[in-house]
Amino acid sequence: MSLSPVEGVALAEIESGGDGAAPKQKAVVGRSPGQLAWLRLRRDSTAVVSGSMLVFFALVALAAPLIELLYGIGPGDQFQGKLDGFGMPLGYAGGVSADHFFGLEPGLGRDIFIRMVHGLRTSLFIAFTAAVVTTTIGVALGVLAGYLGGRVDAMISWITDLALAMPFLIVALALTPTLVLRFYGEREEVSSVFGVVVLIVVFAVFGWTSTARLVRGQVITLREREFVEAARASGAGLGHMLFRQLLPNIWAPILVAFSLAVPQYVTGEAALSFLNVGLGEETPSFGKMIFRSLSYLETDPAYVFFPGITIFALVLAFNLFGDALRDALDPKSSR
Repeated sequence: MSLSPVEGVALAEIESGGDGAAPKQKAVVGRSPGQLAWLRLRRDSTAVVSGSMLVFFALVALAAPLIELLYGIGPGDQFQGKLDGFGMPLGYAGGVSADHFFGLEPGLGRDIFIRMVHGLRTSLFIAFTAAVVTTTIGVALGVLAGYLGGRVDAMISWITDLALAMPFLIVALALTPTLVLRFYGEREEVSSVFGVVVLIVVFAVFGWTSTARLVRGQVITLREREFVEAARASGAGLGHMLFRQLLPNIWAPILVAFSLAVPQYVTGEAALSFLNVGLGEETPSFGKMIFRSLSYLETDPAYVFFPGITIFALVLAFNLFGDALRDALDPKSSR
């Protein structure tokens, strides 16, 4: 079969690799699941906006002492001279001015802005600490129950069902004062650190159950897979099976569960503080501020507006980012 001159030259270049050099091959760049999830997050406008809001809130909470120093006002400072005879702030919108960005609290005359900054610090610290504790407990119990099965699974499942059967609010209302009276007298002032620890303990008692059930179900689906059977056949120990074989394959749902647990604890802390449970009066809290503002809804609506819109924006940003993170970590997602 004869070839045209053009076809002959093309065939010669293919066989010789062009100028006599070996043909160059394009490098194939592989990406890990974490890199793919990061690319999806960066392309998701909702994740970018909500993530930026969360970074802003976190920076404000971390820089609370510096903000207080620059602002020149502490959360406990009172400005009675800027209140009228009825205890209401002088000026417009609850005393909003260049000296007091969000005005003053009616009655006590404390600065709302600096108390919100410290309240944000308190809420995020309690929420993140409780989320870390509950996630750790839930992951440990869920992995053990799902992998070992048998009596261990039955016992952990029974404890989980028992914790789920307890009404959280009623137990929290009963448990918190009991713990306070155990370490403090009826007229003794409860320290802010003790109140924070009590709230974290209350959240830890109930918050691990959902993570434990999630992890247990994931482990049950993985424990019969080929790579687990191969590791078991090679004589791998329990620690290797749990931490090297199973946990690396379920980190995505654990991360999503953690991101969605934090806003639950933010609202939980605000709800308990609203009911005067856990934190003392000297500890800034969104829940306590909203509770005190209910008496001034008609006369000073700005008092409830600023803490209310802040905690709404914080919880909304967490939920939106958690949903975006779940979509980014899902390989079957179309986003």
